[in-house]
Amino acid sequence: MANSSQASLPERIVAAVRSVVGSGPVALHEPRFGGNEWAYVKECLDSTFVSSVGKFVDRFEADLAAYTGAKHAVAVVNGTAALHVALLLAGVESGDEVLVPALSFVATANSVTYCGAIPHFIDSEESTLGVDAAALRHYLSSITELSGGYCINRATGRVIRAVVPMHAFGHPANIEAMLSVARDFQLVLVEDAAESLGSTINGRHTGTFGLMGTLSFNGNKTITTAGGGAIITNDANLAKRAKHLTTTAKVAHRWEYFHDEIGFNYRLPNINAALGCAQLEQLPAFLESKRRLYEGYKIAFDRIAETRLMSEPAGCRSNYWLQVLLLDATAAFERDAILSATNDTGLMTRPAWALMHRLPPFKSSPKMALPVAESLERRLINLPSSAFLDPTGML
Repeated sequence: MANSSQASLPERIVAAVRSVVGSGPVALHEPRFGGNEWAYVKECLDSTFVSSVGKFVDRFEADLAAYTGAKHAVAVVNGTAALHVALLLAGVESGDEVLVPALSFVATANSVTYCGAIPHFIDSEESTLGVDAAALRHYLSSITELSGGYCINRATGRVIRAVVPMHAFGHPANIEAMLSVARDFQLVLVEDAAESLGSTINGRHTGTFGLMGTLSFNGNKTITTAGGGAIITNDANLAKRAKHLTTTAKVAHRWEYFHDEIGFNYRLPNINAALGCAQLEQLPAFLESKRRLYEGYKIAFDRIAETRLMSEPAGCRSNYWLQVLLLDATAAFERDAILSATNDTGLMTRPAWALMHRLPPFKSSPKMALPVAESLERRLINLPSSAFLDPTGML
């Protein structure tokens, strides 16, 4: 490779990543099973309670509630199912609009459509990668009116029922400002905290600010249950309804199968919860290792003027789920060359998701101007982020 003064930007980025993660193929994010996973899964198998009933489901829910500070947690099969049910419980109805960031994983918008509602795409801010509350306030002031306690989109005549801020890549959004917008425009706020287990805002866990929050434990998340998700809330009645709806709305009885409404087969199996209990025990160590990985990357990329490593917002503590490298606007044209160079050498990197208003199912959905999201889409690259890549080797 050419010396640093002659090397291209893609070459310098490959060298920077290699200086932190070492040689050989490196995945974007892999789970680590170094605790009680084998023991708990074996105990689950030995008990024969591997489906939706068993002690590990109850324990995982209790452990999640204790860790996040939420009063209640309801474990489900994945984060998408969690958000679907949370939106239903928030009162989202067919024909409503729900405000969601254009810069998010598709599940955020899909969950809205499962309710028969329409996603309405909103912009992000570069400082947090989350929803830009100030821009949203200005936008809603210009396109909506309040009538009968509802926020009405004057262009469509539809009720805008809820807003779903998403904590992108684990970095907390400006949730206090979003709560203010939600109050002023009569919106229910449901947090998509799928990526932010372990992230806090002034010491308070993400997902606990809105009416409900939702989590994901997919295989690529900070902890995993293989597949899995959860609804967290401080409202006992909502938690009870969530558990009922996600258990096919079956009325409890020793032998009868009676279902009093349309429910969903969304409950997390006990064997997955056993895995989750073991993973949650290791979460503090994972978070510290991911923070040390961030610090290693920060040193490496401070030497490359065309790049900036995303740091946690002020007053927040991020889980650094996926490390985010932002290219300067003048270097955005090199994004694909960087992705090719890193992946060609065995370093798995990826761009941001395609913005949701560009996807075929959502091209006709309403949207505000999205200048920041569109800029981030052109410039954002996720770097290898597994906890065990900690350059100190302390995990």
